[in-house]
Amino acid sequence: MKVVVLGAGVTGITSAWFLQQAGHDVTVVDRQPGAGLETSYANGGQISVSHAEPWANPGAPLKVLKWLMREDAPLLFRLRTDWNQWRWGLQFLRECTPARTRHNIRQIVNLGLYSRAQLRALRQRTGLQYDQLTHGILHFYTSEQEFEAAQEPARVMREHGCELDMKTPDECIAIEPALAQCRDRIVGGSMTPSDESGDAHLFTQRLAALCEAEGVRFLYQTRVLGFERAGDEVHGVRTATREGVVQTLRADAYVLCLGSFSPAFARELGVRLDIYPAKGYSVTLPVTSPEHSYNVSLTDDEYKLVFSRLGDRLRIAGTAELNGYSTELNLTRCEAIVRRTRELFPLMTDGQGAQYWTGLRPATPSNLPYIGRSRVRNVFLNTGHGTLGWTHSCGSGAAMADIVSGRVPEVDYAFTGVDARRGELLQPA
Repeated sequence: MKVVVLGAGVTGITSAWFLQQAGHDVTVVDRQPGAGLETSYANGGQISVSHAEPWANPGAPLKVLKWLMREDAPLLFRLRTDWNQWRWGLQFLRECTPARTRHNIRQIVNLGLYSRAQLRALRQRTGLQYDQLTHGILHFYTSEQEFEAAQEPARVMREHGCELDMKTPDECIAIEPALAQCRDRIVGGSMTPSDESGDAHLFTQRLAALCEAEGVRFLYQTRVLGFERAGDEVHGVRTATREGVVQTLRADAYVLCLGSFSPAFARELGVRLDIYPAKGYSVTLPVTSPEHSYNVSLTDDEYKLVFSRLGDRLRIAGTAELNGYSTELNLTRCEAIVRRTRELFPLMTDGQGAQYWTGLRPATPSNLPYIGRSRVRNVFLNTGHGTLGWTHSCGSGAAMADIVSGRVPEVDYAFTGVDARRGELLQPA
């Protein structure tokens, strides 16, 4: 089939790769001059199956209230006169029950394990290099309350196949000696030895180059204007080049991978997606003191920050701000990341040479992405991955290739428009 993939972020590129490998004729459309230049550009760099506890959990409502007026809060709802934000917030609260949290953890773990396996198979097949490290991910806790609260989610993750072991402070330092700089703060940790890290932007660009070598066509600097629809099918997608040339691309199937901008285009087709942009921040620092710098990828659970080593760079990313579609840098939030990093690793960096970045993560209330067939017969969804876009990208791409090809993916996940129990794709409503 001829397939048009809308979006050249990490999920768009992995979708294109697996669709091409499945024998389809693939075209990718993106408004940027290259792949991975928006949300995938400077993320936290983790392939983190262990990051499976959703934002919406029983402890979240009180935390959100506590953080409401803090400019540097890990999760900041900046309340607006925006019905989409309020509706998203109400859906978020519905997902905070213990039962919904357990269900969502299971889905996130299942997809994460499958996706990590697909990434490893892709890397083995292609030899793709992207500053990857396979040292695992160590979550560390500086709050007894947070450490205790992590025990039940960790149990649920282990129950569903996530290799996760709780660690004492001394065991944490044995795994990553750089943590000795904050030994008096650490109360415990958890280690997932099978998790990985690397440069998602480099991965996306290099996989895009492999896609092109395999025959995938790329239309960069091309905006998506809308769809031409007849009945329950889309007959074309209208696009415009940088020069203003308007053309209609026609295909048998269309895959929506437009991140936070997906809801607007889906709405045109009568499809409602509960996705809201969660602005995330990252800081990239040069390695100036190798002997005091971390090598194992880390997660600071209390402050919701992740730390990854990307060659001679240190990437620290995290926090989420629900404040519409603005990508303006909030220096207070950037400086809070640097301040926390210097508190934890005073010998590692003085904060000089910091490069700040912000991007819009496409967040769903449950943290579960939309992957599968939409209500429109030949429009497919691969969007809404939130903070786990790279972690879930290869699994999402592989599953998308199966679904477009008329097959049910092998992973146990609540795919959109797929009844895994009956082993069939559902017809559009």
